[in-house]
Amino acid sequence: MSFTVLGLSAELLRAVAEKGYSEPTPIQSQAIPVILEGRDILGAAQTGTGKTAGFTLPLLQRLNTAPHNEGRRYIRALILTPTRELAAQVEESVTTYGKYLPLKSLVIFGGVNINPQIKALRSGVDILVATPGRLLDHVEQKTLDLSRVEILVLDEADRMLDMGFIRDIRKVLALLPKKRQNLLFSATFSDEIKKLADGLLNAPTLVEVARRNTSAELISQVVHPVDRDRKRELLSSMISSNDWRQVLVFMRTKHGANRLCEQLEQDGISAAAIHGNKSQGARTRALADFKQGSVRVLVATDIAARGLDIDQLPHVVNYELPNIPEDYVHRIGRTGRAGNEGEALSLVCIDEHEFLRDIERLIKREIPKVVVPGYEPNPSLKAQPIPNGRGSRGSAPVHARRTGSPKGADRAPGQRARTNPTRPHAQGSKPKHEQSTTANDRSRSVNGNTQQPSRSAEQNAPARHRGERELPALLKRR
Repeated sequence: MSFTVLGLSAELLRAVAEKGYSEPTPIQSQAIPVILEGRDILGAAQTGTGKTAGFTLPLLQRLNTAPHNEGRRYIRALILTPTRELAAQVEESVTTYGKYLPLKSLVIFGGVNINPQIKALRSGVDILVATPGRLLDHVEQKTLDLSRVEILVLDEADRMLDMGFIRDIRKVLALLPKKRQNLLFSATFSDEIKKLADGLLNAPTLVEVARRNTSAELISQVVHPVDRDRKRELLSSMISSNDWRQVLVFMRTKHGANRLCEQLEQDGISAAAIHGNKSQGARTRALADFKQGSVRVLVATDIAARGLDIDQLPHVVNYELPNIPEDYVHRIGRTGRAGNEGEALSLVCIDEHEFLRDIERLIKREIPKVVVPGYEPNPSLKAQPIPNGRGSRGSAPVHARRTGSPKGADRAPGQRARTNPTRPHAQGSKPKHEQSTTANDRSRSVNGNTQQPSRSAEQNAPARHRGERELPALLKRR
């Protein structure tokens, strides 16, 4: 099948061809015709399979062909994403595929001055891509109008629920016209997503191109059992002996990411870290250097688990397994994208065996275990506790595993851990009234010198995810 049989306009086909795509992915071939018909959709597909183009292309066509009032532009399509980086990448897709259409798009998110966004909104926008927190900031300041939205897209809906955005989503829904087209897309497909869909979608078409929570078939997965103190040595050995030139390595904590970078540099391997404590400039440089090949290893916390789109990234290494199994799917989804093959390796010590079992239970498959000669685990070693871990490390509350992170993990400078006020406090956390927000996420400047706290869920989200939203993203307008 080619894109030409999906009913897309000549302008969109031209833009797609210029991107080098000739055949749609399964999610695109199934979703595009449904969306073009104006029907609601519940779409689930593995990360890296083209979900964004699957809703962007038909959305652009419907807006371009549907009649609308002449004169000042108003927001006709609203795309909500959980993180800044995802918002920027979605808007980039809108810009790329809509380059030959007379439609204007804008992306808005927190952590940057609100004034340029207000100015852009005043000039008129057809398609708005936003994170929920900053969107509600604009609503409070009456700088945008959502009363004429024709199409609503919830992208990465599972992550929005995981980050505690459900209240903000409900606030946004109350501002939209009842008659509209709703598109809900998600990389994982949980029962909570189905519950959200039941209250949001009108007789939706279900598009599920792979069983829920599976990892891409083109990704080769393997576990290397190794002692915790020999992980760095094994990683350096694999990079050097195999001459890997581009490796994305995942850690659980910011401190661990910094330490591993220093150790790799000592081993003669160029490395850079990307996490919530890094400045926007530093993160921009690290990612750019990695993409250009001047840095061989990018060490990241889970801020990079979703949204990073690196062409033909060959290797992803889980130096530490995530304590939330769904994050494993999104981590390894950074490779094997757009039909390319990829390799995902996990260095697993005895402390992480229960994390591994949770992951295998989620993806419904056993990951092959291969012991690297010379790095055989010491059978006499005992498991050690991991903060917010469980099993052999001691039981922790479920809410601590799903919303918390190891102490100090992936939070911006000066932040304290948060807990959901509707749940018991995780160990070591403080009541909500004793907690602070970050300077970046507090900033909501109107005159360029006044900062007030924002009350949105984007700031109230679990600490593990707040750093993720601090990745740099360039404000784009067409």
